[in-house]
Amino acid sequence: MLLSALIIVRRRENRAKCTIQPLRGTPGLDYLPYPLRVKPDLSRHLLLTPDAPPLTAADAGRPLLLLDASWRHAVIMRKAVEPVEARSIPPGWRTAYLRVSKVQADPDTGLATVEALFAAGCVLGQRDDSLLRLYPWRDAFLALNRELVELA
Repeated sequence: MLLSALIIVRRRENRAKCTIQPLRGTPGLDYLPYPLRVKPDLSRHLLLTPDAPPLTAADAGRPLLLLDASWRHAVIMRKAVEPVEARSIPPGWRTAYLRVSKVQADPDTGLATVEALFAAGCVLGQRDDSLLRLYPWRDAFLALNRELVELA
């Protein structure tokens, strides 16, 4: 089964720092710019966010929703997609993305968008290593999460 996700990308995000933009054109991944002109039907989607119950294999078959922005902006973007059911990446996954916020602290459980998508695929039984093919910190991310990746 192909992993399906809708990725809402904040228009003003720095494309040089974006981890998910290089995957445009990948089957199963759809993109919308934020702010949204029209709210899509998200009734079947699961929003990936750090403050929700963990994603499980029982969630397989439902499309994912990812908000691609800094943590500060993602909080604001979330209001535009509510109400939507949410899940988090299960504990133990660690980011390799080099980030330093000058505005606020990043969540300890926060992953880069492409990392979250890959981890979700692993949890859902749909591991797709090609999602990391253009990710500069691919090897570091896989090394940090070796045990979890090997379970997928």
